Amino acid sequence: MLQISNTVTIAEWEIELSAIRAMGAGGQNVNKVSSAIHLRFDIKRSALPDIYKERLLALSDSRITKEGVIIIKAQQYRTQEQNKEDALNRLKELIVSAMVVQKKRRPTKPTRASQKRRVDAKKRKAQTKSLRGRVQ
Repeated sequence: MLQISNTVTIAEWEIELSAIRAMGAGGQNVNKVSSAIHLRFDIKRSALPDIYKERLLALSDSRITKEGVIIIKAQQYRTQEQNKEDALNRLKELIVSAMVVQKKRRPTKPTRASQKRRVDAKKRKAQTKSLRGRVQ
């Protein structure tokens, strides 16, 4: 069972974990041992609350397919157990990040003093550059 928040959990049967062979360097060990983990989580079939499902499906994340399945491949560690833990943590982080509400940005205007400082700095810079010309 994966604990998302105090009230939301994901049952083990909802998460499909399969061991696959990791890619990359590692010598003979890479070819023999299936240490990488392929995690699949179907958002639509899950028992998550509807608000979680809506927010997850609205995300533009490359790990979420058009069918609403989250696919995470964990192959950072050498052992299958560590990769399994990593995949579950990444799934939890994805779900938690979908529930964070971004603060609405209020556009602001620069103050009159800051505008004056900017113009004065431009004038000083222009004066410096004009003095770099040829002496006549």
